[in-house]
Amino acid sequence: MPRYSMGVSATSYLSVWESIDTLELLERSHGFGAAGIQAVIHGDPVRIRREAEQLEMYFEAMVPLPRGTDTAEFEHSLKDAQAAGATALRAACLGTRRYETFKTLDDWKQHVAESREALEAALPILDKYKIPLGLENHKDWTADELAALMKRYSSEYFGVCLDFGNNIALLDDPMEAIEKLAPYTVSTHVKDIAVGTYDEGILLSEVILGQGLIDLPRAVGLIRPGVRMTLEMITRAPLKIPFLSEPYWATFPETRASELARTLRFAQKHRLPPVSGLSEDENVMQCLAAWEQLY
Repeated sequence: MPRYSMGVSATSYLSVWESIDTLELLERSHGFGAAGIQAVIHGDPVRIRREAEQLEMYFEAMVPLPRGTDTAEFEHSLKDAQAAGATALRAACLGTRRYETFKTLDDWKQHVAESREALEAALPILDKYKIPLGLENHKDWTADELAALMKRYSSEYFGVCLDFGNNIALLDDPMEAIEKLAPYTVSTHVKDIAVGTYDEGILLSEVILGQGLIDLPRAVGLIRPGVRMTLEMITRAPLKIPFLSEPYWATFPETRASELARTLRFAQKHRLPPVSGLSEDENVMQCLAAWEQLY
C-alpha cells in the first residue's frame, strides 16, 4: 500500500470504537497506508508506543475529561497516553448531541457549568504532562461558544479537536465554524459532508473526501502547521437534524432565524447521495486515497 499523510480515528469504526483493540487498529491502519491513529488506549501503553514507533506512525489518545473535581481517572489516562507516546489528546464534554440530550435550557446551563468545572480541573494536569488536549466540537458547542471557552481557558496545552462537519448540526456554516476554531486547533477529525432535507430539518452524511461540501484545501490551510490530519469517516445512515421541530430549540437562549433560513437554503440546493454500499474499511481506504489526490 502507498504511504499517506493522513491518519485514521477509531471513531471511523463507530459500532466498535470504544472496545476496538488499539494495536489492532494501529496495524490495520498501517495496512491501509495511514500515517497514524487516534484512539482510546486498550492494551499495554508501552507496547502501543513501541509498535507505533516501529511502524513510523503517530498516535493520539482519546481520553475522558475529569468528573467534576475528581481528576483520578483523567490523570491515569494522561499517564497512559504519555507512556504510549501520544502526541495529542482528544476529549469531548458531551458524547451525545445537544438537541437530543437536553430537554430544557436549564438542563443545558447545568451541563455548561459542569463542563467548566471539569475543564478547570483538567488544566493543571495538562500543564503537568505537557500533552495538548483538543476539545471536540461534538454537536454540543456552537463555534462561537467553543471559541469563547478557548479564550476563557487559554493554555498552551488546551485547544480544539476540530471536526470539519459537526457544526452544521447546530446551524453554523461549516466553513465559518472552521475559520473560527482553526486558530485553536491541536487535533482534527477531517471529514467531508453532504446534506439533504426531510420533513423536520436536514439529513447529514459523511462522504468520500472531495465529494462533499467542505472546502478541504482551504480548511487545512487555516490550521497551523504540525497539527495532524486524522480522518473520521463514519459509515452509517444519514443523521436527522430536526431543527424544524420545537424540541430542537429548547437549549438555545434565542431563536436564530437567519441561521435557520441559511441552513435550510443550503440543504435545499443539494441532493444527498445514496448511502454508500461500501464497508467501513473500503470507505476509509477511499478517503485516504482521495486525500492524496487533494494534497
